[in-house]
Amino acid sequence: MPRATKKVSQTQLARELGISQALVSLVLNGRRQGINAETYDRIWAQAVKRGYRPKGMHLASSPAATARQVGIIFRTPLRLNMPSMYFGHVQHGLHTVIEAREFTTVFLGAEDQLDAKKLRRIFAAGHSFQGIVLVGEVSRGFLDQLRRLGLRIVAVSARYPGLCHSVLGNEPQALESLVEHLAAQGHRRFGWLGGNAGLGRHEARLKAFEAALGRLGLALDPRYRVMLNEADRIDGADAVRSLLSQARRRDFPTAFVAYNTLMASGAVREFEREGWPVPARVSVASADISPVATESTPRITAAGTNPEKLGEAAARLVLERGGPHDEGCTDLMLPAQLFVGDTTGPAA
Repeated sequence: MPRATKKVSQTQLARELGISQALVSLVLNGRRQGINAETYDRIWAQAVKRGYRPKGMHLASSPAATARQVGIIFRTPLRLNMPSMYFGHVQHGLHTVIEAREFTTVFLGAEDQLDAKKLRRIFAAGHSFQGIVLVGEVSRGFLDQLRRLGLRIVAVSARYPGLCHSVLGNEPQALESLVEHLAAQGHRRFGWLGGNAGLGRHEARLKAFEAALGRLGLALDPRYRVMLNEADRIDGADAVRSLLSQARRRDFPTAFVAYNTLMASGAVREFEREGWPVPARVSVASADISPVATESTPRITAAGTNPEKLGEAAARLVLERGGPHDEGCTDLMLPAQLFVGDTTGPAA
C-alpha cells in the first residue's frame, strides 16, 4: 500500500474529491446503501492513493484495494499482437473508461491459451479482479469455467442469454440501413461476402441482411452467398475470386455486402484488380464500421456500432456493483450508424 508522508484526514480527502466530509466518512466507515457506486469507488481509490490510514481500519481489505483490475480475454484465434482493427478499438474503449475509474486492465490471453490450470493460478485466493470482459465469442464450456469463479462477466459482440452480461451492436438496424441505402441507388441484385462462418456474429449479420432484403421484396440468391472461416482482407479477395466465374450471368449482383470492413477492403481491391471499377460497375459495403472504413482510401460505405462505444459500455457494465449474475443479466444493444463512403453508387 502507498505510504503517506504525513497524516491525511477525511476533510482533506473530501476537499480533493470535491464532495462533503460527511459522505467520505460514511463510505470509509463501511456505508454503501444509498451511495452512488462510482462515488463509492472514487472515495476508496483516493483514500488508498493518499495513504489514508484510519485507526482500527485496514485499507488492504477495502474494495479499492482488493478488486482494482479487470481481466480481458479474446476469442480464439485472436492474439494481442494481431487483433482485428475492430477489436483493437473495442479494447481501447474498454481501457479508457476503466482507467478513468482508477482500475487497470489486464490482458489474460485468448480462450485457447487459458486451460483450467492457468485459470486457477490467475484467480487464486486473494486475486484482485473485479470482473472479466470477453472480447468476441467463446465456447459454452469455457464460459462455464469462468462463471464458476464467481466474477462479473461481460461479453462484447456475443450473447449468452441468462449466463452473463453482454454488449452488442444493433445488427438489424445496421443491415437495414445498408440495404435501404443501396436500394435507393437502384440496386436489386445483392451478394454476401461472409467471414467467421459459424460464429454467432456472422449468423446475426447474415440473418439481418436477408430480413432487410425481404422487407423490400428482395432475396439473396444462394449462388452469390460466400461464407469463409476467416474474415481478413485476403478473405474478402478470395470471396470475390470465387464468384467471378459467374460474372457473365445476367443476374450477377450489382452490390455486395461484406461481413466486415477488412473483407470489404479486400473485395474492393480484388474487383479493381480484375477490371471492375468500384462503384461504377459494382458497389461494395461493410456490415460493421471501423477506421478501416472511415479513414482508408477509398472510404468504405459501412454501417454498424462504433467499436470504441462497445468497449466503453462493457467497461461501465463490468464495474457495476452487484453479484456476477444472481441479480439477472443485462444485454445492452447499442445503436448503429450509417457511413456513406466512396465504394457505393448507382446500380450499373
